[in-house]
Amino acid sequence: MTVEVKYVVVRQGEEKMTFATKKEADAYDKMLDLADTLSEWLAHSALEMEESEREQLSFFLAEHKDPLAQLLRGGSLESVLATGEEAAEPARLKPKSRGKAADSDEQAA
Repeated sequence: MTVEVKYVVVRQGEEKMTFATKKEADAYDKMLDLADTLSEWLAHSALEMEESEREQLSFFLAEHKDPLAQLLRGGSLESVLATGEEAAEPARLKPKSRGKAADSDEQAA
């Protein structure tokens, strides 16, 4: 018999992700905290967006905080893209829902 240790990130009673190491689970939990904070910040801004869009944007920004910070410090887009962080880190979001116009374009094709 083998014993496996798994670290599960749970938010509001819902399992979000399972990891093999505590370090990875803690990092993901911290990223979710940042996404929650960003979502609240965006909700108080003058931007008008649906809650689901705000959550997706917040999650994306939190997940890509390092390249974002580099851009905010004045780094060039080319240098950020050259690091390959965005390509190396696949988004953990569900596929984003597209607007009705995009769906009708697909159905017409």
